[in-house]
Amino acid sequence: MTVFYLIPFFLFLVYVGRLATGICRKSLTEWLLITFLLGAGSVILSGFILSALYQTANPLAWTGSTFIIATIIGQLLHRLTATNDHPRQQRFSALQLIQERWKTFVGWFGELSLFPKFLFSLLFGTLLIIAFTNILIVLFTVPNEWDSMTGHLNRVMQYVQRGTMRHFGGTNWNIDTYPKSVCTLQIYAFLMTGRFENGFKFIHHLSYWTAIVSIFGIVQRIGANRPAGVRLSASFFCALAYALLPDFLMQAITTETDIVLTAYLSVLLYMLFTYRQTVSEGHPDNRYLWLAGMAFGIAFGHKITFALLLPSVFVIMIYTVFLSPSLAITFGRTWRLAIAIGLSVCLWTLPTGYLKNIEVFGHPIGPPTALKHQSVERAGSFKNLIEQGSRNVVRYGYDHVNLDGIRNLKAGASLNHTMRKPLVMLEDKLHMRLDEETDFSIQPFAFDRRFVFYNANPYWGVFGFGLIFPLLFLVLIGYIRSTAHVFLGIALLLHFAALSYSAPYDPFKGRYFIETGLFGVTFLALLFLHPRTTVATPKRAVWKGYVGFVTILGCVSALLTVFLNTRALPFGWTAPDGKTFPSAFKSERIQQMTLGRPDVYAPYKRFDELVPATATVALGTINDDYEYPLYGQHLSRRLIAINPFEQGLKPIPKDADYLFFDKSVITPQPGDIRLGTDTTMRREVIVPGEDYYLRKLK
Repeated sequence: MTVFYLIPFFLFLVYVGRLATGICRKSLTEWLLITFLLGAGSVILSGFILSALYQTANPLAWTGSTFIIATIIGQLLHRLTATNDHPRQQRFSALQLIQERWKTFVGWFGELSLFPKFLFSLLFGTLLIIAFTNILIVLFTVPNEWDSMTGHLNRVMQYVQRGTMRHFGGTNWNIDTYPKSVCTLQIYAFLMTGRFENGFKFIHHLSYWTAIVSIFGIVQRIGANRPAGVRLSASFFCALAYALLPDFLMQAITTETDIVLTAYLSVLLYMLFTYRQTVSEGHPDNRYLWLAGMAFGIAFGHKITFALLLPSVFVIMIYTVFLSPSLAITFGRTWRLAIAIGLSVCLWTLPTGYLKNIEVFGHPIGPPTALKHQSVERAGSFKNLIEQGSRNVVRYGYDHVNLDGIRNLKAGASLNHTMRKPLVMLEDKLHMRLDEETDFSIQPFAFDRRFVFYNANPYWGVFGFGLIFPLLFLVLIGYIRSTAHVFLGIALLLHFAALSYSAPYDPFKGRYFIETGLFGVTFLALLFLHPRTTVATPKRAVWKGYVGFVTILGCVSALLTVFLNTRALPFGWTAPDGKTFPSAFKSERIQQMTLGRPDVYAPYKRFDELVPATATVALGTINDDYEYPLYGQHLSRRLIAINPFEQGLKPIPKDADYLFFDKSVITPQPGDIRLGTDTTMRREVIVPGEDYYLRKLK
């Protein structure tokens, strides 16, 4: 049966690629991005329709609907691209285009001088090692991120079991409040690969490569007036550096949601900058406004944090769309983009769950408890928000100045500590109280973060504080003149501020800055595009040495980020804190899934041994409990939540075979099996597990 569904799965990918050749110009970058956009948009819409028809778990329905929806969207976009200046797009051979671009790549690399050739050999070699390792991790290790175990993957399995994505009231608030568009992509990959569990990761890993391609294309558009060889050098350097940023790498193998939003944002930015290029060429191409609108709607439907990116996106729109010789031209562009965004919001944003959240919780994000925990409400007064948000700006600035990846080693951590001493002394002299004020913090700020925080959620590492921020500073003070980078710099600062003021400080926030990194990494293009900072000249030995040193450290950082990631270790390792972790490839399933909460391993392992693989289990658990591991190795157990978030305890269903519960939720009775929890580990975990029990009902 697996092969039966894999064939239409791959045929769909080929078909979407074929449709994309009728929409995009003859550009490999553009073809890849439009294929991604069209494929994701088609699956998401199909998922909304199938959910309404209670066919979410039907692979045959997915097979037919995705082809139909893709055909409709593809034909519509194909017709919209046709204007007097731009006749309807003629299809081209994607395979032939790939062959042509390979020849161009070989020619470009062969013409590089010694120093750039060294840089790119190092970057490409590092990425090749990481790419091979990561694909093995994606395919052969189980997901184990905290949010996935409590919410994201738990709700995906509930939607499969129920046959619909309708609101049902889950234990964790994320289950019903998070937008559902990403679930459609995960369910589709899961079902069309024969219920392959790691299919849940496919959209996230694909998003990693999509964002890399987008960065390459964006820099190509920014440097459109420069020689082809220089432009290629700038584009490849930015794309490769972004591929190696520690926070971006960490999400490439997970089921976290931010990397998918990053991919959508990157496609949106590419379409806007490409439109700007067609304007500068004297032939504005409105297809990119329609495609930008589509990317906008899909991004907003993916996650509400896209709202924090709206000021940044608007700034980029000013540069790429709104600036024009006359008000009439600006109006003509604006209404097209507005219509495209409006239609896309109706198709991909509104059906994803925001309206249902308003109906159930009175707010598009979720219940008041979630808002008070994670958003501006926690700050209290506006005055305190400004004060604490400003502290967050400095806190996150400090967090960026770290040797992420490298400090996973004991020697690296010592070097990192020494390097940051001047920053700590500066904070002390200025009395900023970054680590003393805690009322707008989920976890208190610390100059030396705990290993668990920086190992799992690093930031940009040495590429960030060593090159990106210095180049940003040089642009903003006018030493480097680049209009595009001025707007990109403003966009970066706006998103940095939005993350700082919109929510309490969180040491796990590194995952959100991958979107900020999209704006930031484009500044590395100035190493090739601008005469004052270029490394493509015979002289400037000191500057070249510095860039080479940062690049070497960046590559080492990326390798250590991947190979010393305790959540998915390719090889067994003992961390600097003395804790030993097994290889993810050899680790037992429950052990690997509970790495973030090792105190619950013993009770969950015993549950797995006692409860049959096809049993129906009622869950009397709480918001923070891992529920996803309870589905079993083949994801065949049926789980029913009877303690939905803030709704009170519900009766045990008559068809339940077992009851798994916390002592804090249900009082144990004679005959219940105490699974317990490992209380000796309570100091090691951020949120300790509960006292678990199992009751046989039939």
